[in-house]
Amino acid sequence: MFLGFRRDRGALFFTVLFPLMFLVIFGGVFGHQTTSKVKVMEVGRSSILDQAVARDPAGLGKILKVTAASDRAAALRKVEKGDTDAAVEQRGGELVVHYSAADQVKSGTVRGLMDSIVQSASGRPPAFRMTAQQVEDDSLTAIQFFTPSLLGWALASAGVFGASQTLVTWRTKGILRRLQLSPAPIPTVFAARVAVSLAVALVQFALFVLVAQLPVFGLKLGHSWWMAIPMVMAGVLAFLSIGMVIGAWAKTQETAQAVTQLIVLPMAFLGGSFFPLDSAPAWMRTLSYIFPLRYLNEGMLNVMGRGLGPMSALPQIGVLLGVALAGALLATRLFRWDAV
Repeated sequence: MFLGFRRDRGALFFTVLFPLMFLVIFGGVFGHQTTSKVKVMEVGRSSILDQAVARDPAGLGKILKVTAASDRAAALRKVEKGDTDAAVEQRGGELVVHYSAADQVKSGTVRGLMDSIVQSASGRPPAFRMTAQQVEDDSLTAIQFFTPSLLGWALASAGVFGASQTLVTWRTKGILRRLQLSPAPIPTVFAARVAVSLAVALVQFALFVLVAQLPVFGLKLGHSWWMAIPMVMAGVLAFLSIGMVIGAWAKTQETAQAVTQLIVLPMAFLGGSFFPLDSAPAWMRTLSYIFPLRYLNEGMLNVMGRGLGPMSALPQIGVLLGVALAGALLATRLFRWDAV
């Protein structure tokens, strides 16, 4: 029984490697996490914030990082893109906190911290007050931000699993060899498979958007939401190429399934589909740039949630197409007609 278990690669993966993978991911993100620093850009001079930092530089420095900014518009853009948690400016006795709705946890933390600073600086009657302003349109809600991330995860799973399992199944059952002997050109067959995957992805995108737009959810698309369509197509091509590499290399369906799980699940977590990586260790944030899902999520979030223009998605589309090309070339090198 032990020898049989040891030889079963699928059982070994889901018994040993699968739990360890989650331990590494969650341990790396949350294992040494305390209260992460709040990054704030100070637009101009703010006596309220400056006095609070001067009173308790050591204590406040553990939870707050203040960066001076002279350009208000540039600071607000950084908040909108998620490069900083908030931008603050003082208007007389009012401390205005500009935050982003993209991260509800961070925005709630920074507003609570700024409110406590204002309360400690106010006397009786209160000399100061705090006002919070969302950098995006006030009609935007959290649905704008987790719809693209969940959609990206769904597209990645379908693309990688579909391509790897299809290719291994065709090879092990001899379908590839029969296709080679049939009058149908092989490039046409594979092109049809890619075309079907793209069509299914577009239907999936439409269903996600339609359901999220129901009154109970309230999704409101930005002006450049249509740019998510080429983004989705580029992402599907990238994930299909990864699945083709796995399918070309794996000899059995069990091996293909285990390798696919080993790639897709970390990619979902490190790609930002389930939680932001702002508080993750630096090595984990750097590692996340390896996975194409991060670029798909960021690109769709820019045009669907943050309301940025079409040009904001072009770098991510370029990366995804590069991954698709590299994966296609590698899959071609690894491809074989028979299982042996």
